[in-house]
Amino acid sequence: MRTLHEAVLDGLPEDLAPAARSQGGGAAMTGPGTTQSAVSRGQQARAGRAGSVRFAAGRALPLFVRGRGSGGVRPAFTADALRALRARHGGAPVLVRGLSGAVLVLLDRQELRQFYEAGPATAPAPAPGAVPSRAAVRAVIAEEARHLTAAATLDLVRARHAVARAARRIVLGGGGCDGDGGAGAEHPTGLFGRLRRRGAPEGHTPLGRSAAYAGRQEQVLRAMDAVPATLLRTLLLLAAHPAEQAAAAAEAAGSGPAEDLPRLEACVRECLRLYPAVPDLVRVTRTETEWRGVRHPAGTTVLLPAHFHQRDPEHVPAAHVFVPGRWKTPGADEDLRMAPFGHGPGRCPGDRIGLLITTALCAEVLRRRRITATRPVLDPPGPLPVALDPRGIRLTLTRR
Repeated sequence: MRTLHEAVLDGLPEDLAPAARSQGGGAAMTGPGTTQSAVSRGQQARAGRAGSVRFAAGRALPLFVRGRGSGGVRPAFTADALRALRARHGGAPVLVRGLSGAVLVLLDRQELRQFYEAGPATAPAPAPGAVPSRAAVRAVIAEEARHLTAAATLDLVRARHAVARAARRIVLGGGGCDGDGGAGAEHPTGLFGRLRRRGAPEGHTPLGRSAAYAGRQEQVLRAMDAVPATLLRTLLLLAAHPAEQAAAAAEAAGSGPAEDLPRLEACVRECLRLYPAVPDLVRVTRTETEWRGVRHPAGTTVLLPAHFHQRDPEHVPAAHVFVPGRWKTPGADEDLRMAPFGHGPGRCPGDRIGLLITTALCAEVLRRRRITATRPVLDPPGPLPVALDPRGIRLTLTRR
């Protein structure tokens, strides 16, 4: 079944086709509390036959979405291509056909609520006390952060090493190991096998003292998988905004282990608005669904370009500028235009632990060091770049 507004990839106008095709290919991507893998036509068909909605932001992305590794994911389509499609079709959803099959792309904000409220077929059950205590996590982070600030520079390799050590201690217990090898240096996703073999969390770990079941351990590890990239991007943005860096450092210096860090948390949220770990959210419908008056069959892949909507200057003030203060306004976390963790039943289950750990790491770095130089160099007054590959970020640290 075809919509009234349909764009065939091979037949797109010349101003759209190159941009759309340049995003082709496929790779796995990870984000806070999520893992993405290629969706086959067989998987989509089975999802339709089983009568389930597959929340692909947490479990699957189509083949045309390409990741860049190490957290350097990018959207399936460029913002210019999406804006051109929106203008051409009056904001109505557009069915785009590519190598991975047809995908219905949601271009207007009026579809956001329907997408988020639909939710996955089976939302993760909330576990009482699933997030370790703030004080316990920050105690671990404070010890492991010394590896982040031991040298005069901070890059992705060092950040991943420190986060992996913290993940091991928070989830599996025990101390880290010095040097570059051993279990303490294992990447969070590499801990999944040992996690499953060990079963329930140990009582002496921060997570083990509070989690209701062992499955939550994997959510924590997946949340931590995106922390290094977000940490580097947040610190890079703070370095480009000296007043924000100074205020965040003052908050970190004056806070206790169990206290909130609202300013720094707002900075992390704003970083994720600008550079989300998962730029596109995808679902496969289980039943015939109506979008803007047009009915689509069960098994339709629906793509919400979240990154595009979060940085849409037509609807988001200062869309391409780092403005952490926007997250302090009442109801900001429920604003459908800004969805670093999604909304509704499909909200990322690792959002709280991911925010807690990233914010705590930023606080420990700023408490010890001042960021005095960066690569790349950002221009705060001008629009920030659309993408920031964490592999290219290098921060120069000096003592406070």
